[in-house]
Amino acid sequence: MFILRHRFTTTAATGLALCLAALPMAALQNDKPKDDDAKRPKIRVRAQPQVVMAPARITLTAELQGGADDFEEYYCAGIEWDWGDDTSSESTTDCEPYDAGKSQIKRRYTVQHQFRRQGSYKIYFHLKNKDRILGSGTTTLLVQPGASSGPF
Repeated sequence: MFILRHRFTTTAATGLALCLAALPMAALQNDKPKDDDAKRPKIRVRAQPQVVMAPARITLTAELQGGADDFEEYYCAGIEWDWGDDTSSESTTDCEPYDAGKSQIKRRYTVQHQFRRQGSYKIYFHLKNKDRILGSGTTTLLVQPGASSGPF
C-alpha cells in the first residue's frame, strides 16, 4: 500500500510540474485568440414581433455588432437559419478573394419566415464555412394560438 501511495504522489508531483512548466507557453499561445476575440463582431438576432398569433409571418434580423469590418473569418461566410420548427434555410454568396484592410464583412441579414403553429420557438442564426459554424446568435419567438392554428 505504501508503494502505491508513493507512486501516486510521484505521478501527481510530476504532472503538476509538467502543468506548471507548460503554463507560460499556454499563456503565450492564448494571446492570439484574445486578439481575435477583440476583432470578432458579436451576433445579435431579433424577431419582429416577438409575440404573435398563429399563423404569422415574422421578420428576423441578424446583426454583426462591433469588431473589425474586415474580420477574415466572417468575410463571405455562408448563413443558416434554424427556425426551431424542424425546418432550416441556408444560403451562400460568391465573393471576391479576401483582401486584408479592404474586404468588408456583411453586417446585417434580414429574412422572413412563416410560423403556422403555436409554440415557443428558439431561432438560431449561424455564420458558416461549409459545415463548420463560425459564429451564432439566437432569439426566442412566442406564437400563440390563432383562429386557424389547429389543436395543440
